[in-house]
Amino acid sequence: MAQKTKGSRNKTRKKLEKHARSKDTVSKHLKEFDEGDNVLIQIDSAIHEGMPHPRFHGKHGTVIGSRGDSYIVEIHDREKAKEMPVYPAHLQEVDQ
Repeated sequence: MAQKTKGSRNKTRKKLEKHARSKDTVSKHLKEFDEGDNVLIQIDSAIHEGMPHPRFHGKHGTVIGSRGDSYIVEIHDREKAKEMPVYPAHLQEVDQ
């Protein structure tokens, strides 16, 4: 029996699922955020560029800067603060 792979998309069949009627728009790629904006990480599985690890799907964070076309998002994973570059198609603005 072959050994099971442990890739970055392991056990994400339901988490990264897209519904058949969901439509992608160009504005999703062109969203702009300012430093200090609160965002929600919602991974779009159709866009592979700038995709964060699936463990961060559904987490809230703060935009602290930009790097190229991506934004640097700081999240708190338990007690550690982590920074990661995330493409804007995987971010949603949160009203607070």
